[in-house]
Amino acid sequence: MKRLFTLLTICLLSIGTAQAQSQFGAVKKVNDRVITAYELNQRIRFLEILRSPGDPATLAMEQLVEDRLKQDILDGAGQRLSEENIMDGMEEFAARANLSADEFIKGIASAGVERETFRDFVKVGLGWRDFAQQRFGPQARVTEAEIDRRIALAGSGSGLRVLLSEIILPNVPQLAAQTQRRVEEIRNISTLSGFESTARRFSVSPSRGLGGKLDWMPLSNLPPQLRQIILALQPGEVTAPLPLENAIAFFQLRDVEEAPAVPAEIAAVEYAAFYIPGGRSEQGLAAAERLRGRVDTCDDLYGEAKGLPQDRLDRGSLAPADVPADIAIELAKLDKHEVSTMLTRAGGETLVFLMLCGRTPDLGQEIDRDTIRRLLFNERIDALAQGFLDGERADALITDP
Repeated sequence: MKRLFTLLTICLLSIGTAQAQSQFGAVKKVNDRVITAYELNQRIRFLEILRSPGDPATLAMEQLVEDRLKQDILDGAGQRLSEENIMDGMEEFAARANLSADEFIKGIASAGVERETFRDFVKVGLGWRDFAQQRFGPQARVTEAEIDRRIALAGSGSGLRVLLSEIILPNVPQLAAQTQRRVEEIRNISTLSGFESTARRFSVSPSRGLGGKLDWMPLSNLPPQLRQIILALQPGEVTAPLPLENAIAFFQLRDVEEAPAVPAEIAAVEYAAFYIPGGRSEQGLAAAERLRGRVDTCDDLYGEAKGLPQDRLDRGSLAPADVPADIAIELAKLDKHEVSTMLTRAGGETLVFLMLCGRTPDLGQEIDRDTIRRLLFNERIDALAQGFLDGERADALITDP
């Protein structure tokens, strides 16, 4: 019996050791640094919590490889962060979700993500940001003329309008791998015809039948964050993937021109969202079309919502920067009292009947040149740092164990 007990103990210890070795075994080697299966699984769970667009496994490995490259560079530059700096960074990150670092850590722990995973994520990000500012800051200086140009382009007194094409991809768990493959394909598009054909094949937007082509729209219609991205493009260039609710968007700039009249900057956007069960199913879309035939203005939706749960209709007026990104993009395409049925909520189970009620013009405000300077400075540093990292990656030895 004693001999049997000893044998069982040895077997159990062997199983436990094998599992530990598997968990902490290398899945990728970047120069002399190793990425373990444990680290990869932790990063995947972390990205799932953050609802990052694309396939979490692919994105997690990509981030971890870049983290190892960045750490090589930081070590070579003698870059060190104090624990106080790292803790401040964790607080800053958690504050984006209106949480303290401790609250954020407890939240991710309930999903199986360790504090150290969050800490490592923040540590590399902070170190890289500091390194990029020190290394590329002198090259990223912004002139007054560049600020003047950005102000003019941004619409404060300009009459710019843009001609865009769009590709909208679904971003739901069951299609994550497929969407990630298409994201990588779209990243490499450099022609108008290539974008058009891809939109016809893959986009879920109603514009797919037109190859993703949208009509001319005033630049001021776009949400501020997208406006700045579009302004950085040359005709034919495509944005990076933009995460939306249950979707990923790409935009291609086809043309830009001065509009005949100068549109006022938008101070507030008023819209109504009526929620229809069934999502973009045949029944849901048919219900939306019936509703479209019964309403002419946002006020008409109050009658449609009578007797229904209060959460079936949302109506409000928000500053452009406060409008959710996917709603803001759809509203940019609409005139007053026009409707979009492109969006969904509740994981695609609810269709959003979105109507633009109106736009309130800004009658004048002081231009914050310092804010524009910081924006241009950060854009330039990010581009220089990414180019430097891409060069290091090309020279790195990245292997599977």
